[in-house]
Amino acid sequence: MKRSTAEIVAEYGPFPGADNIHGVTFNGSNVWFASGDRLNALDPATGQTTRSFDTPAYAGTAFDGQHLFQIGEDRINRLDPDTGEVLASIPVPGEGATGLAWAEGSLWVGDYRARRIHQVDPETGAVIRSIETTRFVTGVTWVDGELWHGTWQDDRSDIRHIDPATGDVLDVLEMPEGMGVSGLESDGGDRFFCGGGSSGKLRAIRRPLS
Repeated sequence: MKRSTAEIVAEYGPFPGADNIHGVTFNGSNVWFASGDRLNALDPATGQTTRSFDTPAYAGTAFDGQHLFQIGEDRINRLDPDTGEVLASIPVPGEGATGLAWAEGSLWVGDYRARRIHQVDPETGAVIRSIETTRFVTGVTWVDGELWHGTWQDDRSDIRHIDPATGDVLDVLEMPEGMGVSGLESDGGDRFFCGGGSSGKLRAIRRPLS
């Protein structure tokens, strides 16, 4: 296992009316972040929010190329990204779902205190399989076939690359003291976007490339 300090390359916010940052996703141009009762689109090039709509948004967020997915209490809602309309919903697996990602035709759901990541059928909500982790899960993302997740436990936060077959930890990016990860998404390249919890900030972290 390789450990290194996370390199913060950009910081955004805090944002008016967004005291907490929860789930985070990226649609290729905008970073969408959940801020409690609202989903917001951020242009990472300018640092400006471009639009938002009201919806329960206290946990993970994902984008499948067409729709947004948002954990809203005990449901995962499929949303129209133009209007925020709920088009469908499925039950949340486990009791404390936090992180959310889309990959390989499935939703991947972080189960916070259970220390698991569930692969979920987006149509039925059925759990296809579960991956055990060693710390509380706060965000999930896939990039280049790699599974990464955020953690926040005992006042320390990091971003972990794990083996999806075994859950073994391969790389750890340790966040500076006082900085948490409350949501995680890759931009498909060399950056992770991370929610900063009650700081109200969103951060871009360098992803190590092999």
